[in-house]
Parts: sequence; C-alpha cells; structure tokens
Amino acid sequence: MVTTLIVIAAVLLAVVVYDLTQRRHAILRNFPVIGHFRYWFESVGPELRQYIVTNNDEERPFSRDQRRWVYTASKQLDTYFGFGSDNEMESVENYLIIRPSAFPLGPLGPAPGQAVTHGQAHGGQTHGGPAHAAGADGRAHPLACAKELGGFRGRRRAFRPASLVNVSAMSFGSLSGRAIEALNRGCAAAGALHNTGEGGVSGHHRHGADLVWQIGTGYFGCREADGRFSLERLVDTVQAEPRIRALEIKLSQGAKPGVGGILPGAKVIPEIAAARGVPVGSDCISPPRHAELDDASGLLDFIERLADASGLPVGLKSAVGQTAFWDDLARLSATTGRAPDFITIDGGEGGTGAGPLVFGDHVALPFKRAFAEVRRRFAEQDMHQRIVFIGSAKLGFPESALFAFGLGADMVHVAREAMLAIGCIQAQRCHSGHCPTGVATHNRWLVRGLDPGLKAERLAHYIDTLRKELLRLSHACGVEHPGLITGEHFEILDGRFGSASVEQLFGLRPEWALPSEADREAVVALMRGEVSAAV
Repeated sequence: MVTTLIVIAAVLLAVVVYDLTQRRHAILRNFPVIGHFRYWFESVGPELRQYIVTNNDEERPFSRDQRRWVYTASKQLDTYFGFGSDNEMESVENYLIIRPSAFPLGPLGPAPGQAVTHGQAHGGQTHGGPAHAAGADGRAHPLACAKELGGFRGRRRAFRPASLVNVSAMSFGSLSGRAIEALNRGCAAAGALHNTGEGGVSGHHRHGADLVWQIGTGYFGCREADGRFSLERLVDTVQAEPRIRALEIKLSQGAKPGVGGILPGAKVIPEIAAARGVPVGSDCISPPRHAELDDASGLLDFIERLADASGLPVGLKSAVGQTAFWDDLARLSATTGRAPDFITIDGGEGGTGAGPLVFGDHVALPFKRAFAEVRRRFAEQDMHQRIVFIGSAKLGFPESALFAFGLGADMVHVAREAMLAIGCIQAQRCHSGHCPTGVATHNRWLVRGLDPGLKAERLAHYIDTLRKELLRLSHACGVEHPGLITGEHFEILDGRFGSASVEQLFGLRPEWALPSEADREAVVALMRGEVSAAV
C-alpha cells in the first residue's frame, strides 16, 4: 500500500514539474495536473453531448433519434417510437409535413407468387430478377429505379438499377478495408449499387456488389505515372471487373467543394497504392479541379469519350455554387447530342471524412436548394425525364429521402447513414486515425473489432428498412412508388402557423418531378410483379 502511494506521488510530482516547466500550454503551466482535465473533457466532448447533455433532436450532424432509427433498422429491431412525436411542429421553421391521401393504397405485400425470404430475395443478385426490398416482416417488395440508367443516350450497357437506395462514394483509404468490405457485402445482399469513391477499385470492393466507379481529379486507378488521365487503363479495369456498372465523374463534393485533398504518404500502404495507381509511401494528392476539362462542353466531351470506350452509363457528381455552369450544361445537353446519363447532386451539408471547417459550414448550397436549382434548369430544357437525377446529403431517412423524390430525384445515395449502420457512433474522429469503431481508420487494433460479415448484414437490413419505409410513405400518399411522388405531397411549415408549397419555395412544378409516361408504366409494372428489373 505504501509503495503504491509512493509511486502515485512520484507520478504526480513528475507531472507537476513537467506542467510548470513546459511552455506550449498556458493552462497546464498555470494549473498543473488539473489542467489536463480540461483537455480530456474537450476530447470526449462529442460523446458527453451525445449521451448526457443534448435532447433527442439536438445532436448534429445526426440527432439521437436519427441514430437510433438507423441502429434499430440495421439490427432488425423495433423501429417504432412510443407516445407520439416530441417535436414542436408548429413552432419549428421549415418543418416538413407529408400530406397523406384520404384513400391510401393497400398494405404492403409481395406481388403474387413472390412471397420470398430475405435470403431468397437478394442472394447477391442485383440485376436480372425482381428488385426486392425485404422489410422486417420478411416480405419482399419491388423497388427499382423508375428510369433506365443510360437509356436516353443508348449506352451499350444501359440498365435499370434494382434499388433506388444505394451507398454513396467513400474511398478505401478514407475508410478501412474491413469497412469497405462490409459496405460491399451489404450492398450485394440488398441488391444496391456501391459507389467506390475516388480512391479507385480495390480488392475490398470485390465481394459481390455492382459498382459505380467514381473518377475524381486525381484519376486514381486510371492514371499515368505523372497523374494524367489514362483512357487505356480505365478500359482495362472496366473489362477486368464486370461488376463496374457505371462511371461517375466527381467535380466536387459537399464536404469540401473546390478544395481537393491529400492522403499523406505514411498512410499509402501497398493495398491503397495498388488501387490508386500511385507509389507506396508517397503523398496521394487530389487537385481541386480536373486537368481534362475546362467547361461544360469539355465535360460533355469527356463523358461521351468514356461512354464510347467503356459502353457504360457515365454521369457526374457535384456540389452546387455558381449556376452559370449548370445553365450551360443543361442547354448543351439539350441541343448538342451530348448528355450525362445521370447527375448526382451533393448538398453542402454532406460529407463523410474531414475538410476545412469554413468549407463544411459555408461553401456550396444545401441539398434542397442545390437540387432544385439544377433540376429546374434541366426541366426548362425538357431534359428532366431523360437523365437520372440522384440526391446525396443526409437523405438516409424516410422523410428526407421521400422529399428528395418530391423534388425530382430518381435515386438517393447514402454515406454517413451507411457508416452508422456498420458501427459508426458519430465520434467525429474520422480525420484523426483514431476512429473507435474501426470504420475510418487503418489502426490495426481498432480495425480488428469490425466484423465485415456481421456489419454487411446490418447494412443490408438498413437499406431494406429504408426502402420499405419509402414504400409505406408512398402508399400513404396514394401512389405506388416513390418515383411518383411530387411536390404536391408536401407542405413546409414556417413556424408561425403558416406554410409554403414546394413550388413557392423552390420554383419546381409538380409535373417536373415525374418520370416519363413510359417509365411510369414500367415502374408500375415492376411494382405489380409483371416484369423484372433486368440488365
């Protein structure tokens, strides 16, 4: 006992001496020993606020209620909340209300002859069979995209995505190999597309899911030694990996638009170097802009070049700022015989990893305004029914996703919600290398705790539950599919006992949200089990 007290006293004395003599931290110099508690409380601040300080709706970027919904959905637990809403609907500005029909559609259930189990419904088959979303009740519900990807431009490998909920871009490098594997396996089980992120196609992406290969400004996986784009390498990779179903040219992302990025050389291990086509141990730099294009016309040329060489649908992803580019893109798409097959709009509130605080908080329009600005321009050029529009940025919840469809989205991509489904606890340590759940780190000790098989199952359950909830909401509104939802199904309360419509707030006409008549007929046939979501 005496020895223990002597050791403790010696340690405390050493800390006091260090604190009084060091010059880096004024707090420690002025308040030795106890000053350390200030830094400790600061380091665990997000965790303390999550579990002790905030109420169910305050925590950001995702509230406790939102995280609880993802966690329970991913574990196939009860997603019901008791005793009514705890939201003050009439006093909250911009509060979303979904307007139900007096005559909703019947209860959810499989089409005749399709009462299949979760495993039978998915089994890793993303295309070529009925597109199902199996909910917690074990019953299957078709939920394919209302439009064909690449159909308008007649791409050789055009297809109708079997899921309108898919996993957004997160690179191997930003996330651990086990996290990427879990996402890929989960997408395969749920019949969803998995976006690779701009870090290239790695071995962790090859576990059964169909891929959207994202091509960023660094051209990782399709670059020459000097960093220039290589069409030959792109074609070689596409031919070697048949799971690549589409290419997405990333102009910018919501978390840090116009910044670019760097993966320090210390983190560029052999696996990452192989996927990205860079030397092991060298800094991996993503420039702020593309070297292959300078304007909207150059982008369209690049899109057609990639589509002709690969046969794949090719689209773009971007945050939205200055709108002159989108005016040009919509006009040229309508008049020059060149057009993207899909457009992914990322809101300024989006983001999975790290970026400068000012860019995360103040650069690029938030999703609703950004998407409306772009969609309106293409609708005015009569191109809105010919291009697949994808929404991204905090859309992994039923009401948010449904509202995106009301604005005219054809699919939604989820990123941070997918991270939550595979174990993320919103510790906000993505940039530090110390993610406690092994999702956003390459620390071997931390990564070892992430079981890809178990987490893949949870991701599949989450995607299934989200699709099922979208169906329930659509049926409550009196339509058969989320793609048939329009702005007329929503009201936005202003917190002062008034409200506004989508058309008033965003300038979008209800009919602009709908797919073409042919696509509407096709999606209703899908819902009724009359046809399959086929390649």
